[in-house]
Amino acid sequence: MVTLAEVAQHAGVSASTVSYVLSGKRSISANTRQRVERSIRELGYHPNAGARALASSKSNIIALMVPLRTDMYVPVMMEIAIAVATSARAHGYDVLLLTGEEGPDAVRRVAGSGLADGMILMDVELDDERLPLLRATDQPSVLIGLPADTSGLTCVDLDFRATGALCVEHLAKQGHQDIAVIGEAPAVYERHTGFAERTLDGLRTRSRELGVRLLHRPCEGGYDAMAVTLARILDERPDTSGLIVQNESAVEPLLALLRQQGRAVPEDVSVVAICPDQVATQASVRLTSVAIPAQEMGRHAVDHLVAKLEGRGSDEVVLLAPELTVRGSTGPAPSRS
Repeated sequence: MVTLAEVAQHAGVSASTVSYVLSGKRSISANTRQRVERSIRELGYHPNAGARALASSKSNIIALMVPLRTDMYVPVMMEIAIAVATSARAHGYDVLLLTGEEGPDAVRRVAGSGLADGMILMDVELDDERLPLLRATDQPSVLIGLPADTSGLTCVDLDFRATGALCVEHLAKQGHQDIAVIGEAPAVYERHTGFAERTLDGLRTRSRELGVRLLHRPCEGGYDAMAVTLARILDERPDTSGLIVQNESAVEPLLALLRQQGRAVPEDVSVVAICPDQVATQASVRLTSVAIPAQEMGRHAVDHLVAKLEGRGSDEVVLLAPELTVRGSTGPAPSRS
């Protein structure tokens, strides 16, 4: 490995000058800085992370807490994680990925060890048990998600309440009066996960305002679970003509079951999904959908955390406005005979 001394010799400066260029602790003339930076590039020098952390009291690492649960759609979580890693690298930070369900212990471990300069937390619950400890530590943090109480926190999320309202509005404009929501797995609601609860709140509130009958049924996803859920919906509400799906694993099983029952989409049943564009466009019927802006959420979270790390950020809530894209799965409600 190339050493700092070798960089100094190559650039014709002292080792301390190279150190000052790297740390920015002292003012160095533009010509000298350029010479040192050119030598760093040509020799392929990489500062020792441990030594750099000791010298600057910084690790240049961001901890990303992503509990990977079986009841969550992992591809979306990982797309956000990749966006965080890419954006962090552009700011000069690496990402430490924590995927266990450690709760407050993970926050305590990162905050007390100096492993990372800041934290980004995902899979946020309305009364998330990590938050009291997060508020008590001085370490900068950002949530990708929205708890019930956002005081003293910086949060970035899709506006899921508005998302639910937008889905209902779209179907109501098409004349659908009986709408069923195929939701996430029951455990997601039992944990009071923020995005699911807020979507449901938006769905229910807008349905009441528009005079639309709404039925919500959680679903584990997969063909068998979807078959039971759909049968239950149609038994309870036979006139259901609009379906809203917030469960990526249930999308294709739902479409297959509707075909088997001879229910045409969108002539007999309209379907709206809250899912990534890739899921909506690659389904057997191109789905009208509200996209999950994973890359934008990851980028915003990193930008706000870096601003905090640099002493120019403040606590705020950033809600990204939902956008509904109309495709081939929604149309006018069928006339009732």
